[in-house]
Amino acid sequence: MVFENLLNPVFFPLLNLPTLWAVILLSFLISFVITLLYKYTTNQNLMKQLKDEMKEFQKEIKELRKEPEKAMQVQKKAMQTNMKYMTQSMKSTLYSFIPIIIIFSWMTAHLAYDPILPGQDFTTTVTFEKSANGMIELSVPNGVTINGDAKKEIKDSMVKWVLSGNKGEYLLEYIFDGKKYSKEIWITEENKYIQPIKIIKEDVVKSIEIEHKPKKILNLFGWKVGWLGSYIIFSIIFSMLIRKVIKVY
Repeated sequence: MVFENLLNPVFFPLLNLPTLWAVILLSFLISFVITLLYKYTTNQNLMKQLKDEMKEFQKEIKELRKEPEKAMQVQKKAMQTNMKYMTQSMKSTLYSFIPIIIIFSWMTAHLAYDPILPGQDFTTTVTFEKSANGMIELSVPNGVTINGDAKKEIKDSMVKWVLSGNKGEYLLEYIFDGKKYSKEIWITEENKYIQPIKIIKEDVVKSIEIEHKPKKILNLFGWKVGWLGSYIIFSIIFSMLIRKVIKVY
């Protein structure tokens, strides 16, 4: 939550854009920053030298196809050089790892799911440990409607309700065995939501989930891709282009 509050002033305006464009811009930004970190936290002269050596080893291996023993010796040298290259690369990874994880957490919190729209049916599910039994009751505030009974019996370690509601922020309450559990929801036309799953530790109730459809933002010949897959595709493209433009080895 602390990191999310820090990032919101910077990244929240992106949520006013179509999600695909938000992911494209973030992919470019992250790729650019990672590439700059890599360039200035590694010895580029050494990296170029190691890369050239690996290319030479690859040529030698091809030329020694009919001499497997010599090819194996060259292969060992190539592996040693590659290990040196990877070791040098790890330095920049250490610098960028934590910031990238924080940004990824923000993207997961804001770009992974479609919002619950006003008037749209959605479900909420409570999952219990296997030995649980009895009745659980769902209490909803004004503005939210339960389609069916509010009080239900636990079956197969879970209970599910179908709901709908007006635009707004709400707190749902689940009453089981004299104890209350809660889950916040947003019903909105805006591109925002609260994390769908609330994990409850060391309790007979294991989790409370609000149904959200995973957001699909890219359609590749029928293959619908979410934010993470789209990010990976664009970041690979941007990384290759940026590396060529600023000459990174």
